[in-house]
Amino acid sequence: MQPVQSTIKNFFTKCPALTVAKGEMLIFADDTVPPVYYLQSGQVAQYAIAENGNKVVVNIFKPGAFFPMSAALNETPNTTHFFEASDDSVVHKVPAQDAVSFLKNNPDVTLDLLKRVYRGTDGLLRKLAELMSGTAQERLLAELSIAEQRFGIQQADGTARINVTERQLAQQTGLARETVSKELGKLEKQGILTLKRGVIIMAKQNT
Repeated sequence: MQPVQSTIKNFFTKCPALTVAKGEMLIFADDTVPPVYYLQSGQVAQYAIAENGNKVVVNIFKPGAFFPMSAALNETPNTTHFFEASDDSVVHKVPAQDAVSFLKNNPDVTLDLLKRVYRGTDGLLRKLAELMSGTAQERLLAELSIAEQRFGIQQADGTARINVTERQLAQQTGLARETVSKELGKLEKQGILTLKRGVIIMAKQNT
């Protein structure tokens, strides 16, 4: 573990661990400044509810992340996003002001957070470009590429395993689940991926 990650873990794990089940809500969209959570294990999805009532996932946090820092840093209520465990998870919770003081006293942690924020922003901008101009297949491929980079498990044969369902991909791309299923079928016929229940195997990239 890198020194900065050890610093982050040591700070947050001073607080008791909380076990949250898959589907359990950590933060609701309301008019308060929420506490900051450190994700020790599992995954947490950040999403908004569109005007048509659909759930739109905008980010997925993996172990080592802490959130939501925008509300904490700006001392503004979280009025837009929900944070839900997308897998059985273990988290640690600290008051928002304590997390901000931690960043002020640890510039290396702040720099690391800034780097991660910009990597995430690059991914969101890529998704936005695909949503504005891309076809359904292009939008889906962009999302799979981001998922492979962030969560892909490299296999011995050069392929990459992504644990994701059609429902999750629909929420993350804004596409109908039927469209996602159709486009995944096309990509499988093209040899770009292999479909299994709850799993997508991305083909080895040619270099």
